Amino acid sequence: MKLLLSGRALTAGAVAVATLVTGGSAAGAATAPAHPAASATVAAAPDIPIANVKAHLSQLQSIATANGGNRAHGRAGYQASLNYVKAKLDAAGFTTRVQQFTASGRTGYNLIADWPGGDASQVVMAGSHLDSVTSGPGINDNGSGSSAVLETALAVARSGYQPTKHLRFAWWGAEELGLVGSRYYVNSLGSAERAKISGYLNFDMIGSPNPGYFVYDDDPTIEKTFKDYFAGLGISTEIETEGDGRSDHAPFKNAGVPVGGLFSGADYRKTSAQAAKWGGTAGQPFDRCYHSSCDTTANINDTALNRNSDAIAYAVWELSQ
Repeated sequence: MKLLLSGRALTAGAVAVATLVTGGSAAGAATAPAHPAASATVAAAPDIPIANVKAHLSQLQSIATANGGNRAHGRAGYQASLNYVKAKLDAAGFTTRVQQFTASGRTGYNLIADWPGGDASQVVMAGSHLDSVTSGPGINDNGSGSSAVLETALAVARSGYQPTKHLRFAWWGAEELGLVGSRYYVNSLGSAERAKISGYLNFDMIGSPNPGYFVYDDDPTIEKTFKDYFAGLGISTEIETEGDGRSDHAPFKNAGVPVGGLFSGADYRKTSAQAAKWGGTAGQPFDRCYHSSCDTTANINDTALNRNSDAIAYAVWELSQ
């Protein structure tokens, strides 16, 4: 999630290109808690194995460690992160493309992956930013969202899911510089193409170590989908306000696309009331390592990551039928 700083200069000029990278394979299977029951008229989403999501996080950590401690825009760690995700998707049967842009004098990339089939006039998108800040590896922010979206996409492939609507997944570059990659993508679409997107789901920081359970309230249908999921687990949610306008849903929302998403908290402090219903430590940040070098694989709450990953799959299945 980007910093909310008015003094940060934001630049983005771009030329779209397509680049293909092959290789990789889907992560292995593991177990996860069951979903709340889906309605009888729709296919049930699979559980998302937390072990698989954490395996992706470990890979992103290794990439950062090998590349100066970060996965930031324009750096080798970001390119390696994108290649890792893309190889998994290519091996699973997705149609992928890489969209190139420039920001702050460096080349950046978005990764877009389409699952074959479904009504192309009704597109359900799920996305997350793949870049970190330069000061750390960015495992919660936003390896967590990126890995959960990746594993949801791989679950689509493993299950042979054939949704009514068309499924598209995205990993954005240069979010930390001001939503540059996602804004470039939205601006690259004509009005007719934007109108085909029936919903964009955004996942930025979903494994915070002192977590909250926050749901975007931008679109009532998407909001209800997530709330219904967590209600089925007996978890009370709150409306997300800390990151409003600070993540990649904002360009879609500004273009009139229905948006929604999940968030587990950044540098705001957990209240006593929140600690009473969610556990954790009152008076402490949701993520004390936000935008810091300690945002490593040790900076993840497995329970929050597991619940939010399953919620992503639940929403993708529910909203694409």
